[in-house]
Amino acid sequence: MNGSRIAAVGHYQPAKVLTNEDLAGLVDTSDEWITSRVGIRTRHIAGPDEPVDELAGHAAAKALASAGLGPEAIDLVVVATSTAVDRSPNMAARVANRLSIPHPAAMDVNVVCAGFTHALATADHAVRAGAATRALVIGADKMSEVTDWTDRTTCVLVGDGAGAAVVEAAEEPGIGPVLWGSVPEMGNAVRIEGTPARFAQEGQSVYRWATTKLPPIARAACDKAGLTPADLAAVVLHQANLRIIEPLAAKIGAVNAVVARDVVESGNTSAASIPLAFSKLVERGEISSGDPVLLFGFGGNLSYAGQVVRCP
Repeated sequence: MNGSRIAAVGHYQPAKVLTNEDLAGLVDTSDEWITSRVGIRTRHIAGPDEPVDELAGHAAAKALASAGLGPEAIDLVVVATSTAVDRSPNMAARVANRLSIPHPAAMDVNVVCAGFTHALATADHAVRAGAATRALVIGADKMSEVTDWTDRTTCVLVGDGAGAAVVEAAEEPGIGPVLWGSVPEMGNAVRIEGTPARFAQEGQSVYRWATTKLPPIARAACDKAGLTPADLAAVVLHQANLRIIEPLAAKIGAVNAVVARDVVESGNTSAASIPLAFSKLVERGEISSGDPVLLFGFGGNLSYAGQVVRCP
């Protein structure tokens, strides 16, 4: 085998929906204030009895079912998350246990909002190297648990959820080369720190960085895949803020692409945002099998990672 491909995807969101009107009862805000600044209208919030590994497990189970596979087919589980409460067992081991996956390599990747695209690249590399034959790659975060619900600058942004992909060996590569990196000196622009841990960011710094520095990097990810942005059928960016997504997508130059805007109904779900939005595009039939799709994550550290994949 010369590469790997995404065989199937799946996603999961908690049942509870928090609207902008609901938030207006908690903090000094309004539907108009939120939609005009970040474009978000609703978000899904997990309950106290819904841990991150449960969200991840539901999404992974859907991806496995879509691929027509049982848990015994998986030999690598990679979970991207930045909201794990415990250090051990890690989320990947907990998900493997939930799904009764026997003897997998199990690792977590914490690259915050760029976590899924980093995890996908890690699984792709493992399959290409022969260290794994079939992997579950999951992005899952419970941002509501690290949010100060009295801070209107951050609590209006976040949501909870998970998305997953089954990655397997393929004769024709369906996952393009990753382009990844970071700007460590700006790492404090997005933070989840303290006791208890709380999410905070320097919104204007992140906005300027994302809309000015990232477009050429995203275009370079297309170059590495041997494509131009005009060849893309879809662009799935980290669902941070509609005011970041729309100008960034426009500057990439993907003029023929569907642009994922799941942030409107899901909010910022951190590592879950890309697989969640991607899975919804597939489920709704907005993209077809074999279509080239740019996945591009960015955020905490400030890290970024992007690759062109073929739609399952």
